[in-house]
Amino acid sequence: MVSPGDRSRLPVHPGAEDDLALYIHWPFCVSKCPYCDFNSHVRAEIDQGEWREALLADLAHEADLLPGRRLSSIFFGGGTPSLMDPATVAALIDAAAGHWTPAPDVEITLEANPSSVEAARFADLAAAGVNRVSLGLQSLDDRRLRFLGRAHDAAEGLGALDTALAAFERVSFDLIYALPDQGAAEWEAELTRALAFGTGHLSLYQLTIEPGTRFAALAAKGELAPADPDESAALYELTAGLTAAAGLPAYEISNHARPGQESRHNLAYWRYRDYAGIGPGAHGRRAGRATQRHRKPENWLAALLRNGHGLAEERDIAPADRGVEALLMGLRLAEGVDLARIARLAGRDPVDRAAIERLIHQGLLHHQDEQLRATPTGMLLLDAILAEIVRV
Repeated sequence: MVSPGDRSRLPVHPGAEDDLALYIHWPFCVSKCPYCDFNSHVRAEIDQGEWREALLADLAHEADLLPGRRLSSIFFGGGTPSLMDPATVAALIDAAAGHWTPAPDVEITLEANPSSVEAARFADLAAAGVNRVSLGLQSLDDRRLRFLGRAHDAAEGLGALDTALAAFERVSFDLIYALPDQGAAEWEAELTRALAFGTGHLSLYQLTIEPGTRFAALAAKGELAPADPDESAALYELTAGLTAAAGLPAYEISNHARPGQESRHNLAYWRYRDYAGIGPGAHGRRAGRATQRHRKPENWLAALLRNGHGLAEERDIAPADRGVEALLMGLRLAEGVDLARIARLAGRDPVDRAAIERLIHQGLLHHQDEQLRATPTGMLLLDAILAEIVRV
């Protein structure tokens, strides 16, 4: 069994500091889930050809600003990118490979809903170049799926998982837990069943009530009661124990993988590497600048026609802010952060060393050779820890 402490360092590819990750946002869904605060939209009709050309143009704009980079990963997120025409996916992958030099083992992930209609596209998406799929199962229980507003049932989801395992080199799937009235026995049985499917990666998220969602409106009216924080903490610890015992320990707060199966694209975010983001609402971090595209699909398209790109905002990130952002992201990882690198990014040491020592004595942090990481107990209190150790 591998514990988070045993994995204080995940593999880093040579030249990773200069590698580039690419995020492509497809903003459309069949319906809006009640817990979702992502930039997703429901439209009666979508012109696939128009969207293909628009995304290619937005990609070309970013590529002109980032010449000569090695491409480590592409991630199609959403929305529901499994609704994309596989020809659009293929065109974007080919264009990215033309703009940059793909790593020999470039990771190309696509998020997919587990409906039978979308699963029918998996073979074509694999042929287009997708080699990793992230499947939004969310639950293995029909009653819980109805509560979450999902369009599929458990049987359809498991059928899509079988199809994905046959089509793609790597498969991950998501589950949501800490649902109302979900006890430890129910979650343990579901997670044990999920681990038996044999995928190399799992994303396991506690239900959070996000502002602006239908669940938030229900909670405000007293019609939805979030899980008790102490019970949620117990479920988190149960999750960590079960996944570690199965050989998929947590390498990030909500993500679990066999060694070598970690999401390379998401590691680029958490390790604070450069990434380009295209499509409606996509964020990017490149060469010390933050970018954000227009969120509404129609506004993004209009900006693209007007300016040749979908950017709504582009700004320099102050060194102090870069250091803090890198710290906030990196402490989510089991490997933690290199405080010397944080100081280089910030132009100064942005952490309160006395606070760190205090939290070490409380068993919440571990510090060795400038590598700082949260302990398993500290992960449960990460927001409070960050508030204490960041020097303003």
